[in-house]
Amino acid sequence: MSVPQPPEPIPGARLLFSLDPAVSHLNHGSFGAVPIGVQRAQQRLRDEMEANPLRFFTQGLVDRIAHTRRHLAGFLGADPDGSALVGNTTTGVAVVLQSLGLQSGDEVLSTDHGYGAVSLAIQRECRRTGAVSRVLPIPLAASDEQLVQIIRAGLRPGRTRVLVVDQLTSATAKLFPTAAIVGVAREHGVPVLVDAAHAPGMLSTTVASIGADFWVGNLHKWAYAPRGTALLAVAPQWRDRIEPLVVSWEQESGFPARVEWQATLDYTSWLAAPAGLFTLRSLGVDRVRAHNAALAAYGQRVVADALGVPPAQLPDPGGPEVSLRLIPLPAGLAATIDAARALQARIGERLAAEVAVMSWNGRGWLRLTGQVYNTADEYERLAVRLPALLAQR
Repeated sequence: MSVPQPPEPIPGARLLFSLDPAVSHLNHGSFGAVPIGVQRAQQRLRDEMEANPLRFFTQGLVDRIAHTRRHLAGFLGADPDGSALVGNTTTGVAVVLQSLGLQSGDEVLSTDHGYGAVSLAIQRECRRTGAVSRVLPIPLAASDEQLVQIIRAGLRPGRTRVLVVDQLTSATAKLFPTAAIVGVAREHGVPVLVDAAHAPGMLSTTVASIGADFWVGNLHKWAYAPRGTALLAVAPQWRDRIEPLVVSWEQESGFPARVEWQATLDYTSWLAAPAGLFTLRSLGVDRVRAHNAALAAYGQRVVADALGVPPAQLPDPGGPEVSLRLIPLPAGLAATIDAARALQARIGERLAAEVAVMSWNGRGWLRLTGQVYNTADEYERLAVRLPALLAQR
């Protein structure tokens, strides 16, 4: 099977970012990269804030936040009145979990593809309330039909108080059929919380089309917003029950203001987020999605070939828009979280390439991303140099 051809670079895209040109940044999925224009928009807002803090915080800020929320929710296909801006996906997950009123005997159901911090949040809430966390193992190669069937069989109506699933997993770069999962859970009366950390900007699926009770996704990864920008969307029947992690002066205003207003938080990241969407739209949303997915697929094959990994052993991400790709590492490498972190740091230091190294189910994986500032030669250089580094155990 031939290696897929890399996409043509998007002219001028690399110049939109302030990334170190001496480093190959092949891990956009972890912390994103904020375009220069968005950085400047946020700095202008910070300048405004520092010029007169009292005026900035007390005259119209709540309305400015609401206006920003409507803009971002519209892009994602979410109900602006049923959405709230939060700092990141894990914050949104924590807000939902502590608002459910879990009790002893209740169960939180999730899968073994879940994000580590989300799993820790589930465990903490279960310890606090006496509820139980149960994790469903799902094979990496499971088809959509198999995945839905595993979840269907794992639901315990009357006991399962919430199902937590990823839209696109971080550890395994697997696209879940979230709309189908939500449909099955609804048949059994189980609410669903979707961790959509990687969805905004990368995936075209709208929040409304998924139909989840709770959906939360980051805009500071693939939608070019400043870091600390995420949207929590809540179905109508749950909105009155959503409580913030910290009570503020907007508590009596109800959802979403009670969640969004967090005293002297630096709100400039949220207010500058529409500038990120402007950048994405200027480049062409569909064009960026197609470019990034094709480049990630190219990088996956080039590096996999260098490591001697047959194409049949490369995980299928499950959708044409996915810009995260996995490559299995040689047996024994990065089998634990600590070992994965150490290898990731070593690759960054010795090869000047920032990648993600994941440990999942006792196996090490290299995760690569594609973004408009990347070029095919960055993956090719990694492919040439990585095998020798991995051999130095």
